[in-house]
Amino acid sequence: MEATEFLVSNPTKFSWSFPNACPDHGSGLTYSRVWNVMKSRFSAFVVYAVACSFLLLASFAFAQAQRGTLVHPETIRVSPNADAARVGDAGRGHELVIIETSRDWVHVEAILRAPSHEEGATEEEEAGKAITGWVPNKALVTPTTQDGDRIIFGEAADSEDQASRRRGRRDAAQDAMRLYFRVYDLMPTSPLAAEALYRAADIRWQMDRSDVATRPSAHARESYLRGQMNEEWMKLVMKKYPGTKWAELASFRLLENKLCGEWEGLSKCPEKEAEIYENYAKDHPQSPAAAEALYNAAWRRSALIEIYRTEPNQKKSAESKDRALALAQKIVSQYGQSDWAARAERLIFYTQHNIPTYGNATD
Repeated sequence: MEATEFLVSNPTKFSWSFPNACPDHGSGLTYSRVWNVMKSRFSAFVVYAVACSFLLLASFAFAQAQRGTLVHPETIRVSPNADAARVGDAGRGHELVIIETSRDWVHVEAILRAPSHEEGATEEEEAGKAITGWVPNKALVTPTTQDGDRIIFGEAADSEDQASRRRGRRDAAQDAMRLYFRVYDLMPTSPLAAEALYRAADIRWQMDRSDVATRPSAHARESYLRGQMNEEWMKLVMKKYPGTKWAELASFRLLENKLCGEWEGLSKCPEKEAEIYENYAKDHPQSPAAAEALYNAAWRRSALIEIYRTEPNQKKSAESKDRALALAQKIVSQYGQSDWAARAERLIFYTQHNIPTYGNATD
């Protein structure tokens, strides 16, 4: 038997004294006492570690299971009763953290406005807004609801349709944005999650674009002088679902923040923008937006024909005409069944017959 094995199995066979090491014990501290203390402390540590691990896993599972959203607006009340006092309202797509349930009611914390960490956010925006109360569970969808992702996605699509109508439901676009985002947020592995996140990002992008267009800086020539659309969700699509067509579309949308406000009749902006779109089409040949990118580049090259004539620079004007025709013909040959091919045919006709595509002569 090894010495260490003998020592562990027979701790009382040896007893060392540590004089004055523990004055309260008089005769010193024996090895067996040290051994017993170490065993008890180790056992307690193991129990504590296992308990912590269990609680951590349980908390994570609870957090995952106890969130949801509404597909129809509901009134939040102080108690689970239709006659109870109103606390507030929760709309479609708001995040709900479930606290407890009581028959047909759910006690929730409704996140009406998530805390903002954007630069320039006010104190109120940084704090966010949440209210606690009871809502009926009939319109509640959670990650455990059967076909929950399709239900939320369907409600989002309906809200998006409402937003497109002249007399559609008020704030339907915001409803659609929240609902699409909630599909990704609650069910990130759903087959619909990537598309839903892109649609949410695109609606947010369009609303930002409308806001940016109303500012005086919208007409600034340089892109860095005007307002920018928020890129956070578009970049999230690219990060979470790389290689998908939704990531390709998100990458295409981001190009808009690099465009000029007004060209002011100068060649610098259309030259830069044409290069941006040509490079995108080159780097993303399989993108659903590749044909559009090529058309955007071709149209800018055609605009430069007239711009260079006024500078004047006849050589670059002729080069721009050749490049515009080459890009347009590439669209026709590679994307012949798309609307962009038909528009490219029109652009070829205009260019070959010296019909201006930019400036007062186009009116």
